[in-house]
Amino acid sequence: MCAAISIKKCSKCHSQSILHQAYSGQHLCGKCLSNSIRKRTAKELRKQLILPKNARHEDGSPFRLLVAVSGGKDSAVLLSMIVDIIGKRRDIEIIAGCVDEGIQGYRKPSMECAMNLSKDLGIRFETISYPEMGYERMDSVVSKMPKIGNLHDEANGMMPCSFCGVFRRQGLNALAHKTNADVMALGHNLDDMAQSILMNLQKGEVERSIRLAPHTNSPLEGLAPRIVPLRWIPEQEIHAHAVISNLPFFHGDCPHAPGAMRQLSRGIIASLEEQTPGTRHGLLHSLEEIRRLYRDSKTESPKIKNCSLCDEVTSRDICQACTMKKWLSEV
Repeated sequence: MCAAISIKKCSKCHSQSILHQAYSGQHLCGKCLSNSIRKRTAKELRKQLILPKNARHEDGSPFRLLVAVSGGKDSAVLLSMIVDIIGKRRDIEIIAGCVDEGIQGYRKPSMECAMNLSKDLGIRFETISYPEMGYERMDSVVSKMPKIGNLHDEANGMMPCSFCGVFRRQGLNALAHKTNADVMALGHNLDDMAQSILMNLQKGEVERSIRLAPHTNSPLEGLAPRIVPLRWIPEQEIHAHAVISNLPFFHGDCPHAPGAMRQLSRGIIASLEEQTPGTRHGLLHSLEEIRRLYRDSKTESPKIKNCSLCDEVTSRDICQACTMKKWLSEV
């Protein structure tokens, strides 16, 4: 006879648990997990988005919060949580924005999920595509990458995500301009943050980690500040909440993602977390401490320029997006 499987009870209400938080030792049922996620999201939202009782502009227009959505679980949870927490405020307009990279079989179905969720929540939905910004569709970019690598040593060995990440950032900036957004919310979860920190440490780019969102205390001129309300919540918990809440989200992965450096970092972080629960939190806490020391040292912030070709904010004379655009025009 097979041994009976022991179902753990929720540590908070003693209902049947659906998830074990190894880093806290707690077992949580669906309702208590959702309540926990909402509480943590609300705390970060209050911390990162400090608004007066009336956040309207002098002309009477509402404060505009652009929520970057992709159709995936993270942005679905982010949008639904923000609407739940501050959606009733009449002085704030929440807008959902999606960048269409032009990836066959991936972006269209995921965008439909984002559109459906926005419609269900009564939220305005805006999009912008790579061709609208003067870039080629990502599928076309990928087909040209081998030739670009032969022509430019800097591009040799680059993965599709290197191009797409640059273009997507410009796309989000364009969406912020298009919607006159005051602040942009991104759906980065705890795993995303830990992976970014690890990748930057691997390359010795500490300042790059310091510049990670949230930016509300150190905004860059010409850019809508980014906030990341889900940054302390593990990916597994976000996925579980999205499923039990019946949120519409796309389950597929980008066909161009395999081989990207983030995929390697994802595996390393997952392995470290399994061996030492709390590793992800520790990395993010370390970044917060580095930021504090950086501020206390009164070190001058890196000088930010404007691209001489497109006028977008950059640390170079010509931004990486324009450089990549030139590469593409040569093949």
